Amino acid sequence: MIKAIIFDIGNVLVDFCWEEYLDSFHFAPDIREKVARATVLNDAWNEFDRGGSEEEALIDGFVKNAPEAEKEIRLFCRDIHDMLRRRESTIPWIKELRAMGLKVYYLSNFSKKAARECAHVLDFIPYTNGGILSYEEKIIKPGTEIYELLIKRYELVPGECVFLDDRKDNCETARKLGMEAICFTTKENAVTELKKLGVY
Repeated sequence: MIKAIIFDIGNVLVDFCWEEYLDSFHFAPDIREKVARATVLNDAWNEFDRGGSEEEALIDGFVKNAPEAEKEIRLFCRDIHDMLRRRESTIPWIKELRAMGLKVYYLSNFSKKAARECAHVLDFIPYTNGGILSYEEKIIKPGTEIYELLIKRYELVPGECVFLDDRKDNCETARKLGMEAICFTTKENAVTELKKLGVY
């Protein structure tokens, strides 16, 4: 019997619209590509979410990935407020699940900078039973430690949990730990999959 729903945040509860944000700067196509590959599409972005180093040091690391685009990289990283966007359906969905007697948690790779500059998209948090943002714990998905920490902190039984994430590797870790997992595409599809698991 499912008793808890665990949500990823980016591209599940909020829109992670980094490409639209990047396009807003109107960089030349070659520079746009370099900025993307030096930041969001680079493994170094995971360290941003891990929160193990100072923000400026991490941004300096992005610059080292494409020094010829330093000005544009620093501009892209200066204020990422518009990189994440609220979904109007999120809070009503969480309220609906809570009203059904389910516990609702979040488990997300999320940087301190995003938590500060995109705080407007995290307005759903007070409606949940709790959760973990990666930068606070210095661990990230798909590593098992962040899942295990959530399980321990909230005394969850993995077999009673459903994890929703847009990335297959993150879902695979959840399954390895005994959770049900749904690879998220749309809310409608997620609801269909949840119904198959006896939710709703």
